[in-house]
Amino acid sequence: MITLVLLPGMDGTGTLFKPFVEMLRVGFNVKVVRYPATEAMGYTELEAVARAELPTEGPFVILGESFSGPVAIALAASCSSQLKGLILCCSFARNPYPFFSGFKYFVGALPISKVPRSVLSYFLLGPFATDALRLALLRAIAQVSPSAFRARFKAVLTANVSEKLSAITVPILYMRASQDRVVPRSSSRHISLLNPRTRIVDIEAPHFLLQAAPAEAAQVVSTFVKQVENSL
Repeated sequence: MITLVLLPGMDGTGTLFKPFVEMLRVGFNVKVVRYPATEAMGYTELEAVARAELPTEGPFVILGESFSGPVAIALAASCSSQLKGLILCCSFARNPYPFFSGFKYFVGALPISKVPRSVLSYFLLGPFATDALRLALLRAIAQVSPSAFRARFKAVLTANVSEKLSAITVPILYMRASQDRVVPRSSSRHISLLNPRTRIVDIEAPHFLLQAAPAEAAQVVSTFVKQVENSL
């Protein structure tokens, strides 16, 4: 049976996958990777964490949500023949806003714990915000130390795994949110340009696509995994 490996967004807890996982059809295994909540790790270290969690037997598909895109791409470029597909959700291969790269020198001063909830809700949930989604977001964030968040912000500002895209030979699905206020559409175009095997699917949702539109996302992912499964 094929396994869907889920790599989480910047919170790294994996708890925000719950609505999406509940909507997935029965027929394949789901494995949620969780990043250390208190350690200040960049993409290299987090890739090692994720690689250690990959299935050792049987075929699998990797889904990298938002922040985890570079990790998912790096894994897919160097994975064994067990990897059968790659899914990227509202993600990127390089810093989505290159002109902000210089801020990497000031990340240590970011007041992570003082970011207003309304700001988080605006960018991550937009008009799709509900009390339940806001609460789930705050609970996930509360589990992660400020130093871990700062390290992840710095990782995004210096991220660039573009050269690895051409090494990926499995089908790629990019799920793009119609109202993403975090990752611009240029990120998906960049990925599809460097790897023509990429298929982009637009879903009416905010950056928190898997959380705000779990049923639609689950249907798209299930179809992709089924297609991959049928090609084995």
